[in-house]
Amino acid sequence: MELRYVVPSEAEGQRLGFFLRTCGVSAGMIKSVKHTGQGFFADGQEIHTDQRVHAGQSISFALPPESATSVTPQPIPLSIVYEDEFAAVLDKPAGLAVHPTLNYPDHTLANGWIYYLQSQGKSGVFRPVNRIDKNTSGLVLCAQNAFAAPLLASHVQKCYLAIVQGSLPLGPGKVEAPIGRRGDSIIGRCVTPQGKYSLTEYTVLASGRQHSLLACTPRTGRTHQIRVHMSYIGHPLAGDTLYGGSTEAIGRHALHCAVLHFVQPVTHDNIRVTSPLPPDMQLLLQAEGLLNGWTLNDF
Repeated sequence: MELRYVVPSEAEGQRLGFFLRTCGVSAGMIKSVKHTGQGFFADGQEIHTDQRVHAGQSISFALPPESATSVTPQPIPLSIVYEDEFAAVLDKPAGLAVHPTLNYPDHTLANGWIYYLQSQGKSGVFRPVNRIDKNTSGLVLCAQNAFAAPLLASHVQKCYLAIVQGSLPLGPGKVEAPIGRRGDSIIGRCVTPQGKYSLTEYTVLASGRQHSLLACTPRTGRTHQIRVHMSYIGHPLAGDTLYGGSTEAIGRHALHCAVLHFVQPVTHDNIRVTSPLPPDMQLLLQAEGLLNGWTLNDF
């Protein structure tokens, strides 16, 4: 794949390396292009990164070939809700791990994505920009190449739907509390003064006698952040036994990545992708009369 940028008048005389960085090309990508021997071109003539560019020039370069992947392709059903040459958004069901781990070596979202790419006659690796827990459902943003990965990561925003235990007043709120490891646990997290700064903003969309529905926007990216913060304020997620929730109403923690906003790396268009609430969370809300009367249009 070839990328092309036209030098604007305000970039007249800039060194090529600096100009490319202002276009969003990472230092690592510039280094990779140089080391693969493909190089950069100005109006079809080779140009080095320390040379100056001029207004109106067309700067082009080919993306380096993708490295081989160790992920085994497997025919796992995928729900692809957005795809272009640089980004893809997958709608993951609860119970499916995002990528292989020691506990889940295969049959993951990654295995399914590699199978999909190969079935399309494409090569590539699995690059999730946001990773969600195995039992969290919803949207996962993936970069289609190394060029797109840092650009997508720097502009993505996520909104989760969470069903918590207990009744909360309608309207906005936030939890601002540091999160760190819980004792010697590899998995568990907790609010602790020794933890890292963490901020979760939320809006209570519907409130019943036993449960409340929240739209949560994590402003920091800590492990289990929403789950830990909700438990900290005394309203653990329904089904979240790791943080004090009960499985009486639902068999997994009731968390769903429902809205993703990101900036397309080349066109710079603002993209918004949504995912409907999964059936198990719908049934929980329906049982308490909370399924209707709210919207995610503001998120």
